Amino acid sequence: MQFDEALRYLLSLGHETLTLKLGLRTTELLLNALGEPQTTYAAVQIAGTNGKGSTAVVLDSICRAAGITTGLYTSPHLVSITERIKICGRDILEAAFAEAVTAVRTVGVQLVTNNELPALPTFFEHVTSAALLAFKQAGIELAILETGLGGRLDSTSVAQAETVGITPIDLDHQEYLGDTLAEIAAEKAAIIRPGTKAIIAPQAPAALEVILKRCKSVGVTPLIDGCEVDVVEAKQNGKLVVTFKTAGATYENVQPGLRGRHQLTNISLAILLAEALRGRGFAIDRAAIIEGVQRATHPGRLEFIAGAPSVLFDGAHNPAGILALRQYLDEFVAQPLTIVFGAMREKNLEAMAELLFPRAQQLILTSPENPRAADEVLLHKLAGEINELEVIVEPSAKKAMLTALARTPPHGLVCVTGSLYLIGEIKEALFK
Repeated sequence: MQFDEALRYLLSLGHETLTLKLGLRTTELLLNALGEPQTTYAAVQIAGTNGKGSTAVVLDSICRAAGITTGLYTSPHLVSITERIKICGRDILEAAFAEAVTAVRTVGVQLVTNNELPALPTFFEHVTSAALLAFKQAGIELAILETGLGGRLDSTSVAQAETVGITPIDLDHQEYLGDTLAEIAAEKAAIIRPGTKAIIAPQAPAALEVILKRCKSVGVTPLIDGCEVDVVEAKQNGKLVVTFKTAGATYENVQPGLRGRHQLTNISLAILLAEALRGRGFAIDRAAIIEGVQRATHPGRLEFIAGAPSVLFDGAHNPAGILALRQYLDEFVAQPLTIVFGAMREKNLEAMAELLFPRAQQLILTSPENPRAADEVLLHKLAGEINELEVIVEPSAKKAMLTALARTPPHGLVCVTGSLYLIGEIKEALFK
């Protein structure tokens, strides 16, 4: 298949969020038929609620600064599906992506024909298997894998990563992972297996108790909250100057590439994972860690685009993410603020609205082209009780953004948030 044909084939399998199927068996069969490509390189797997992708991109940046050949797998993408698979910091080439997807489709069809599978693999199972195969074909040394959903039954767990990280756990995706923090933590902590090196970010007591129980059951001694953070300076441009201190080293006056105080937790986890990889034989020195932290970028996460007005993209998609965004806005944004908001209907929209909407001078509500998207009229009801807030409803995400740009003064800021799908749609339409 050519790239366009491969993309059409993947989309024909159904929207990834509606055809989600948790379980490892299908991916295991696919990879077995493909010659077990995931066994040809080392792997790091990162699970958690918020911050998985940010931790992954910082770790990838650190490893590349150390001269390590990396493969990075994250989801979802913003504009092109090739963003999900990166080789040495670059999106996979369309031809290589198509080649890998073709190989996965071929073995998937054969498994169905042989009655080893009842149906074709899902979108996410295809893309995950294609990523792991593409990494082998590229000859990488280290794969860095962001867990898609949960951990225990997520396709990325088939890689059997020797080093794992868990970002802070919060309530999200309850329809799949459970209604309590303990149930959700159990799904995510399952990536900790016998023999793994487990690095754990600070956790709520209920989540930490589950993680510790899991570690004890598999004979793993985790490193928990192992990095001290001292903010030396907060610059007017939203960047921070920070000193990170671990048991092994001090990294002084580092200016992270990622904005936001909440990212310091993710950056700390990435630093500790890098130090753990050093213990696995990877040559990652202090200078590489500093360089990697400072050069890391993550599109769609407090991504600032200067202009008149300027634009801030942030894919905050649950109350914890919205709280981090609100704290950033309160600390660094003094100019007139227009918020463009669209989100998925299963999220805790009431809590998100209560945290974020009062911060705006203008609020433009819209709905990304996604079958799970919340109706903008429903969002309008949530905004209706906030006094002295100008609210505009615009069903088209592109038109919502054009309206925001037109109505915001040149010295103001337009913040687009609520869903990465919304950000991707607007970027594709207006910011190519």
